[in-house]
Amino acid sequence: MRFTRSAAVLAALLLSATAHAAPAAAAPADRVTLPVRDALAQLPLHAEDRTGYERSKFRHWVDADRDGCNTRAEVLKAEAVIAPTQGPRCALGGGEWYSPYDGRYIQGPSGVDIDHLVPLAEAWDSGASVWTAKKREAYANDLGDDRALIAVSAASNRSKADQDPSTWLPPTIGYRCQYVTDWVADKMRWGLSIDIAEHAALADVLSRCPNVPVTVTPAR
Repeated sequence: MRFTRSAAVLAALLLSATAHAAPAAAAPADRVTLPVRDALAQLPLHAEDRTGYERSKFRHWVDADRDGCNTRAEVLKAEAVIAPTQGPRCALGGGEWYSPYDGRYIQGPSGVDIDHLVPLAEAWDSGASVWTAKKREAYANDLGDDRALIAVSAASNRSKADQDPSTWLPPTIGYRCQYVTDWVADKMRWGLSIDIAEHAALADVLSRCPNVPVTVTPAR
């Protein structure tokens, strides 16, 4: 089950980066918590290679728990500021969302995109090209960590496209610390690499941000 991020977003961008998972008696043995700059330092540096990439190689918006709502709908429901109505086959109507990338409120789900924080093409470039199809599907539908998928305005998502932080950062300057912190955590969760330009951009932004701890549970 996915937990909502709305309260954190509307508090204008607190710098916590907590991994969301079902409550358990004890933390998983492989869960890691460390300052974000240390997490960045642990990411492997490699040149990117987009050879062979096709979006269709990441099957997304599946209904993993077979409750009638696919991944997109699950994120929309979790991140709504005002809950939408839900009809047959998980058809959503009404509702309101806040897009932290550009600081906009959006009425109705049709104007909302679900962004892969680390885009699918960027994931491919950074290591996902050697994954199995099943692992790429798990990545594209990651509801186990609420940093992975985020409801944003369609305009901001399409402006970002498949860019990394070396060429695109959220227009909302006050959200940038959160954005790059979450980016580092998401790459760490999935064992993805970064390239030199990406590292430089992340380090530059983080040099002006609190060195907050991030908690990451590696994906399986």
